[in-house]
Amino acid sequence: MHPKDCIFCKVIDGVIPSTRIYEDEGFICIRDIHPQAKVHLLVIPKAPIASLEEVFPERGENKAALLGQLFDVAAKIARQQGLLPGGFRSVINTGSLGGQTVFHLHLHILGGEPLRGSFG
Repeated sequence: MHPKDCIFCKVIDGVIPSTRIYEDEGFICIRDIHPQAKVHLLVIPKAPIASLEEVFPERGENKAALLGQLFDVAAKIARQQGLLPGGFRSVINTGSLGGQTVFHLHLHILGGEPLRGSFG
């Protein structure tokens, strides 16, 4: 059961219809409704985890394995979408100061064109 006010939980539960680019037992992938690149996809774990902070909490069990699976799924989707071997950007916004607007962990896949800006 997912929280009632979480938009991604509603998408996962089918309350809000979506075209799923990918789905398996632990993740879904949908197109971002406000794309920032030619290809802008969201990989969303089905587990109700609010943010990256919950993956590595100060106390309690970390969920590092889930993060590995998230990136594994992202790479698989990027290949299926023709973004590899050319390349893509993956982004996880964490917290409101980090630009997170939906508090359900998700990874952005951006690509399909040369991306401006560089982070290293």
